[in-house]
Amino acid sequence: MHEKALIDDLVAKVLAVAEAEGGGRVVRIRVWLGALSHFTPAHFREHFADASRGTPAEGAHVEATLADDLGDPRASGVVLESVVVAPADVAPPA
Repeated sequence: MHEKALIDDLVAKVLAVAEAEGGGRVVRIRVWLGALSHFTPAHFREHFADASRGTPAEGAHVEATLADDLGDPRASGVVLESVVVAPADVAPPA
């Protein structure tokens, strides 16, 4: 359940950024995965792909960095570092 809540929150943030930037398609996101987040980069990408299906973030390239500092105050979280949004009039790749 912890993972689903983290992913749902992150997808909502990504979609809010896309909307604020004109409603275009999300091309790439960069995230920081806390050491206690229960994610590996590959596992995170799978969850993100599922959670973003049918949204402007579907198919976005995900760059994920896994931290190893168990003492970091964000160690159990996922931090959205950046979002790249294509202009709304740019079609998705075929």
